[in-house]
Amino acid sequence: MSYSSALRITTLMIVLCAPALPACTSPALADPYFEDGFLGLSQKELHDKLGMPQAVRDRKSALRVFTYYPITDWSKYFSKLVSPENGEDVYKFTREGVDIRYSFSYAVDPNDESEDRPLIVRLVDIEFSPTVPLSRIPALVPEFHPSTDPGSPAFRSNIWLLLFKGTASSAARFIVKENGKDLLEWTLCFQLFSMQGLPAHLTTNVSIDRMEISTQSLQLVTHRQQHTHERISNPYAHHVEQERVPAKPLPRPVPVPRYAE
Repeated sequence: MSYSSALRITTLMIVLCAPALPACTSPALADPYFEDGFLGLSQKELHDKLGMPQAVRDRKSALRVFTYYPITDWSKYFSKLVSPENGEDVYKFTREGVDIRYSFSYAVDPNDESEDRPLIVRLVDIEFSPTVPLSRIPALVPEFHPSTDPGSPAFRSNIWLLLFKGTASSAARFIVKENGKDLLEWTLCFQLFSMQGLPAHLTTNVSIDRMEISTQSLQLVTHRQQHTHERISNPYAHHVEQERVPAKPLPRPVPVPRYAE
């Protein structure tokens, strides 16, 4: 038998005797923390869901001052100058004549020192142009399903509303930066802003400039922030309209006699 034939037989025996390797499978998509469908997704999962963003913005200060970059410029150059989590993916939509801009902020595992550590959605900022009444937001933002329960927790300040929804998620602590977060429960929360200010008598006609989808602790609001968070009735609750009682006719006036002077 020639050397080459023996080599082929030996190679074939090695292949046949080698244990079968498990097939490579892509990791399962993580479930979002809450019903909004965004919080807790990785950046890749968000891109798979919405497509690539139209732009990326970078916050320049503690105030709402941003610089917007085309996605190609951000990927090739600017993302290498700052931490990747500083960039917010921006998506623009037009619904019912309203321009709506979604911006996604990310969190990272501080214990992960790898160069390509995953980015996890921690907050969704949604802006409206022009402003819209509170009553229209559920139709304009498909991810927003406010509770209609009169007992659902709701709070207000002079410019914003805070609406809680659903049950707490222990997994959501990952995207929270609050000290002592492990001692608190974290729930889906919608925060709606009105830069013109909220009237004393709140109705669903109040104008809203933007909203945030995030997670918040009811314990934190009620026990530590009671001076800045006023508890109110849920503005989206289904109220039973009282039947209007027809006004009673006014009694006929008693004639007043006229006297000669």
